[in-house]
Amino acid sequence: MSDITVPVLVVGGGGCGLTTSILLSEHGIDHHLVERHTGTSPLPKAHYLNQRTMEVLRQYGVADSIYEVGTPPKNMGKTRWVTSLGGDGELDGRTLFTLDSFGGGGLENKYADDSPCLSSNYPQVRLEPLLRAHAEQRAPGSIHFHRELVSFTQDDDGVDAVILDRDTQQTYTVHAQYLVAADGGKTVGPELGVTLEGPTGILDMVSTHFTADLSQYWEDDVLITWLVNPEGAGSWHSGAMAAMGPTWGKHSEEFVIHFTFRPDDPNRFDEEAIVPRLRELLKLPDLEPKVHKVSHWILEGVLADKYQVGRIFLAGDAAHRHPPTTGLGLNTAIQDAHNLVWKLAAVLRGDASPALLDTYEPERRLVGMRNVDWAMFTFLNHMVIDAGLGLSPDQPLELRTQVFRDFFSDTPMGETRRSRAFEVANTQRTEFQAHDLEIGFAYQNGALVPDGSDAPPRDPMGSVYFPTTRPGHRLPHAWIEHHGRRISTHDLTGTDTAFVLVTGAESEAWVSAADTVEKKFGIRIKVVTIADGADYTDPTGRWNELREIAEDGAILVRPDNHVAWRSAERAAAPADELARTVGTLLSR
Repeated sequence: MSDITVPVLVVGGGGCGLTTSILLSEHGIDHHLVERHTGTSPLPKAHYLNQRTMEVLRQYGVADSIYEVGTPPKNMGKTRWVTSLGGDGELDGRTLFTLDSFGGGGLENKYADDSPCLSSNYPQVRLEPLLRAHAEQRAPGSIHFHRELVSFTQDDDGVDAVILDRDTQQTYTVHAQYLVAADGGKTVGPELGVTLEGPTGILDMVSTHFTADLSQYWEDDVLITWLVNPEGAGSWHSGAMAAMGPTWGKHSEEFVIHFTFRPDDPNRFDEEAIVPRLRELLKLPDLEPKVHKVSHWILEGVLADKYQVGRIFLAGDAAHRHPPTTGLGLNTAIQDAHNLVWKLAAVLRGDASPALLDTYEPERRLVGMRNVDWAMFTFLNHMVIDAGLGLSPDQPLELRTQVFRDFFSDTPMGETRRSRAFEVANTQRTEFQAHDLEIGFAYQNGALVPDGSDAPPRDPMGSVYFPTTRPGHRLPHAWIEHHGRRISTHDLTGTDTAFVLVTGAESEAWVSAADTVEKKFGIRIKVVTIADGADYTDPTGRWNELREIAEDGAILVRPDNHVAWRSAERAAAPADELARTVGTLLSR
């Protein structure tokens, strides 16, 4: 095969790699993607797509195709804890408590106010083929499955990688300026000497993907059901189930159930025991599920000590791996790509110096660290729920059974036990109502110019989001109008590498400054004046509530919709101030 020269080589064709490809295409950057497997993942894996991820996919024209097939909001608004789905015993089929989740129920208005799009849910076994189709449509001939990275070297001029075509057993070389490792940490990171720091080997998680008719037991507005019963001795041992569609709600055809084994338990690989255990936990002795796949994964919470080594960047599972609680894995991976790709595009276009790429690690690694910690915290908090019920790992079955009898008893103490348990279960809003964690994260250092202002308050439980235009934070969403059409403030950026300068009614000085800076640096700055009588108006007044600048102030927004800089009011010399800012951001 002929050798290839391309600006970017992407290693890995999972959710992170395919998203990287889509974004590179939208920025007009040629690339070559290789994935060692013959196709996308056969496992359901990640499924929850939070609002920030859907904002990213919306920006690049992918979100609508997910909303068309993903879980409707009405079918994913609650999480519930039950003793079992079926059974006719005194403790069978009982609901312990429910919790509004993922923007459903009482959360709906707040989530809708803070973003132009709602969360979605679509299992990775179906999402990856959808992303692959988008990637191949945008970059025909650039997406290659069943091709494997064999070796690579890098120097000051670029990366040389040897690729094996596993169909033909022929090799070829890709000469790229940059390499994005979205390979799950299997090849590139270890070869570079990158260390994944943190605890691993904690538990062996078993996930069973199966088809069954559970319509008479499943609630229509529930996405995840936790099983907690005397036989299972606690949340993770009893199991957590999620609907997998493709029909959503109570008529979902497919499900996945997760439960745990100790890593030294010899029974953890006995797949013949899975279906009997499934029947026992669900209390459905006649259930005949069609098992698609039983998979094992080790519970860990690890973070790469480096996200960048020279011209090579780690993203997704190559940089961070953690429990599935709060659904942060794939979401963080897609957001890694969002941060990195516009910077690659700016450098490859000549708009920025390569030093801009050095901001990827300080921005994303701190977010990765926070998400690894949060996922571990929310995973272990399920054991706190068990304790709130009165369960402990060493209790005999008789005592665990009595705990549930006491919980459901029609007595003052039963009422007290239920109230205590719900208070404890409500702390799991850190997983299912993590609104601030999902859209409120901010960059402290990187491609931004701090303005010395104080950070907004933070909810330590991760639920309450406080919008702000402070540099480093995601631009707050507000519905505005452009020539009579309703758009979001997030729509101002589009899909190119231009910065957006948002101003108020007294915008003349900033319009002139932007023109001067455009000519100085040879880049494009889109100036958006939001004011009565301007091309962009604020009919509801929501943007005026959120902007945190005066009519003569300005906000500079990066292509990834994070605020790069702001001036609360007109600067003494706007052109000089903006030129210094842009020079700093682009490392020029």
